[in-house]
Amino acid sequence: MAELAVISLSGGMDSCVTAAIAQAEGFDLALLHADYGQRTQDRERRAFRDIADFYGVPAHRRLIIGFDTLKAIGGSALTDASIALPEGELDRPGVPVSYVPFRNAHLLATCVSWAEVLGASAIFVGFVEEDSSGYPDCREAFLRSFEQTANLGTRPETRLAFHAPLLHLRKADIVRKGRDLGAPLHLSWSCYQGETEACGHCDSCHLRLRGFKEAGFPDPIPYAFIPENLNH
Repeated sequence: MAELAVISLSGGMDSCVTAAIAQAEGFDLALLHADYGQRTQDRERRAFRDIADFYGVPAHRRLIIGFDTLKAIGGSALTDASIALPEGELDRPGVPVSYVPFRNAHLLATCVSWAEVLGASAIFVGFVEEDSSGYPDCREAFLRSFEQTANLGTRPETRLAFHAPLLHLRKADIVRKGRDLGAPLHLSWSCYQGETEACGHCDSCHLRLRGFKEAGFPDPIPYAFIPENLNH
């Protein structure tokens, strides 16, 4: 019988490839998704369901949770419409306004709770530290600290290993890895503000488009705009 892994699946490319890696390593998948009032909440939820269908994950191993408190707290351009989203400046210093304060701690804590109930042995996340928007809660040090906390705060028989297989990869490598594993990249959604077509302007679109360009493959999702210069 295969071991069970809980995967935090936003519906974006990184978490999609992470799910593909977990399956390739022989784990059965349990997929968790969070609604937190983000601009593309409905589109991300659709991507989650499409990817879960692709991998044949049964209904009892799919969980969509609501973090209404993150929207109420605000402080992010993803959850507060009055904060403008930055466009196309990937070398911008500091933490971007698209950062949702401590969101990944909420996600990881919920993954741990569900993993303990399911009897899972692993948690997979699509964190990317080296080629990303610069979110502090996507760093390896944070993940290792949380892994230690989780194993201190759960039942003695609970032993959870945290995996972030994309942590030190560039986006181009993530694209290549996804294609090698047959991940359904066409079902994933990374844009921060478009739901019918990806906007092509936000940081997430730029990172994704640059990754596909450097990998030498066309991005299979529709864009309203594709910038000419994707080097920055």
